[in-house]
Amino acid sequence: MKILLALFAFLSLMTTVHAEFRGAWIASVYNINFPSAPGLSPETQRAQAIRLLDAAKSAGLNAVLLQVRPESDALYASSLEPWSRYLTGTQGRSPGYDPLAFFVAEARKRGLAVHAWLNPYRAAANAGESRAANHISKQFPQYAYKIGSVLWMDPGAPQVRKHIVNVARDLAKRYDLAGVHLDDYFYPYPTNSGAVYPFPDDRTYAAYREAGGTLARADWRRDNVNTLVREIGAAVRSAKPGIVFGVSPFGIYTKGSPPDVKAGVDQYHDLFSDPVKWMREGWVDYLAPQLYWAEGGPQSFSSLLRWWRSQPVNPRGVPVWPGIAVDRMSSHGWPASEIAKQLALEQSVTPRGRGGFLLWNIGAIQKNTKGVVSVIR
Repeated sequence: MKILLALFAFLSLMTTVHAEFRGAWIASVYNINFPSAPGLSPETQRAQAIRLLDAAKSAGLNAVLLQVRPESDALYASSLEPWSRYLTGTQGRSPGYDPLAFFVAEARKRGLAVHAWLNPYRAAANAGESRAANHISKQFPQYAYKIGSVLWMDPGAPQVRKHIVNVARDLAKRYDLAGVHLDDYFYPYPTNSGAVYPFPDDRTYAAYREAGGTLARADWRRDNVNTLVREIGAAVRSAKPGIVFGVSPFGIYTKGSPPDVKAGVDQYHDLFSDPVKWMREGWVDYLAPQLYWAEGGPQSFSSLLRWWRSQPVNPRGVPVWPGIAVDRMSSHGWPASEIAKQLALEQSVTPRGRGGFLLWNIGAIQKNTKGVVSVIR
């Protein structure tokens, strides 16, 4: 029996790596998807997990990306970080079981792969919430900054980066994961009005310069993120050969790329990260740019996907699996036909290579908003 289970897990991983990737994000931050509220009993949480996995299976998906580190915490048993408050209402309090282990076991029964999704630098979605004694913001308070209402760790602090890499390595080593995934939160997004938050990294930048560093601050910030991406990829692959590592950046790389897309925020200048470099250097096994716009508009889905998949941008042919915003059927009134259109475009935009997509988020699939399950399936 153990041999059969191991073979099944191996085949599930190979399907994820080599076949078309069909995944959905399961968000824990703000209790968006799982669990639906803090403080639910273990039995209720397990039942919710099963319903989410059944929904993924019914839609013909083959992978779920579970947010196991929403704010430098853990939806799994960790010696490095405290239990998430989204489980129990109190950071550091055990929910009485291991949610990630449960998801992995139940997903395997349904032929689904589980990828652990980490938010790298958010220390607290609400800086006013109490935090456990072993939280990273308590270990390195000098590198924890309040940006708006959010607590943010400094990407320029080597101690912070080392901690995050250790967390990713620990996950890959101890859980039967198909992949490890980072989202787009590296440096803070601008405000809704477009204003850029001043990021208080004067001390860490000064320390870098005093040690002989010569990069301008913007380039240094991008180099901080580059280093994190490179080191996490190396760490998880070393811990578990065959695991995949990917990132879901903001969907617009920089203004003018592509030229027919109207850009406000961009990944390169505003979030200080360079996903094109990650693909060109081979640091990621896939990229999942968040293409959360309708086809044919000023940020047209197909224009962006063609750009990300193009040979000049992606000469190695790293798989590009677009993030598709199924939640916008509710928030923006999209018809299900918009999702059908984008799924068809994903298959037609070349070079496709190992194609696939990620859906934000599984809530619309579980609710079958506007009959979207049949569209996806």
